[in-house]
Amino acid sequence: MKTEDVPPKTHLPPLVKLALELGPLGLFFLGNAYADRFGVAPDHRLFAATGLFIAATLAALAIHYVLVRRLPIMPLVSGVVVVVFGGLTLALQDELFIKLKPTIVNSLFGAVLLGGLAFGKPLLSLVLDSVFDLDEEGWRKLTFRWGLFFFVLAALNEIVWRTQTTDFWVGFKVFGIMPLTIAFALAQTPLLLRHERKAEGA
Repeated sequence: MKTEDVPPKTHLPPLVKLALELGPLGLFFLGNAYADRFGVAPDHRLFAATGLFIAATLAALAIHYVLVRRLPIMPLVSGVVVVVFGGLTLALQDELFIKLKPTIVNSLFGAVLLGGLAFGKPLLSLVLDSVFDLDEEGWRKLTFRWGLFFFVLAALNEIVWRTQTTDFWVGFKVFGIMPLTIAFALAQTPLLLRHERKAEGA
């Protein structure tokens, strides 16, 4: 098959993609906050929220696949970790596993990005399913920054869940990590503009 015959990748509209990524987190927060109103014991709210989180994550992945007929690496890996560690949380009735999930996912992505750079391969476009078209230097710089940022998120998660209450950790997971990630992504705009490849004839 000729290269020009290969259909381009279909990308979700930004708002749909954001909804699929934030939806499970939002339900996790709401489940932990209000599960006791549905007869769940207060000390079992996190377990109810975890079950809801697993179901919502699988539903979001299924919707994503139906819409574009593929699953990007980052949501897929994150979803697998949610199912595995969320399942362990429910099976063993131990909050530790779901609290470790953000640490493991962020450390994994950080290690993949920085490890790829060590071998001369900026993997950010693969990991983040990026739609940007940057030159080689741009991909190297952006990959390095995101690799470090993922490790920062992993460290923050460890600090918060080990020093704060479960309710505070759940709130931080939803209202702390996501705004930090959005702010960091927006802060990369100057780099993206400097290293964006210009279309021929532009």
